[in-house]
Amino acid sequence: MAARPLILLSNDDGYTSPGLAAMRSALLETCDVVVVAPEHEQSASSHALSLRRPLRLRSHGPGVFALDGTPADCVYVALHAGERVLPRAPDAVVSGINHGLNLGQDAFYSGTVAAAREAALRGVPAMATSAHPALNLENVARASARVAMALLARGKEASRCLLNVNFPKGYKGRIVATRTGTRLYEERVEFRKDPFGREYLWVGAPGVRHEPAPGTDTDAYDAGVASITPLALDLTHYGQSSLAEALAREAGTEIPE
Repeated sequence: MAARPLILLSNDDGYTSPGLAAMRSALLETCDVVVVAPEHEQSASSHALSLRRPLRLRSHGPGVFALDGTPADCVYVALHAGERVLPRAPDAVVSGINHGLNLGQDAFYSGTVAAAREAALRGVPAMATSAHPALNLENVARASARVAMALLARGKEASRCLLNVNFPKGYKGRIVATRTGTRLYEERVEFRKDPFGREYLWVGAPGVRHEPAPGTDTDAYDAGVASITPLALDLTHYGQSSLAEALAREAGTEIPE
């Protein structure tokens, strides 16, 4: 590792977001930082890659790029564009600070988490960091930077590591290791009419809750404690391997004549 580690910084709120600016400032105290972030907000874009349209990469000053794509696009482009973006391979990728929490199954939908996951899939240690909007971003950024530096210090042990870090309202400095909880959203599809009488619809609703579950990121949120949740890149459900084997036997293989 170089004297100053190189961090690739991204997010899903866009390259002008206050959370990204605070995170960049905190990391620059000990690291070199290159920003590649979406040109516009890409919340809930998950791990989409733009394979069927051209992308445009724009420079906004030394080490700051905006891409008119998804968060996963941003990290993919940065890692594979050679020295056009990064002077060398990054030592880690940080995504955030996201405006709002990414708890429980939010990790499946979050563009913030997806940017970090894209890096981890390529063997680069990565973390996504998210915070309640009421928190002081500078405090969250300093704490997130400490987590990132501690991750870097693990060396090869951190390869392909993916962390989901969340700072809840009421955070006072305590951080605990957690597992993923479950958030229960108010699910809704609402149909409306535009001024011309044409139908359109909104998906989703703002209501969300979760049940107590010791050791989860959602319980840490309720306690006002920040959480670090390691996320798996292997999505295999090994507990259902016997079910898959039974289904394979029962379905068999039909060979066309």
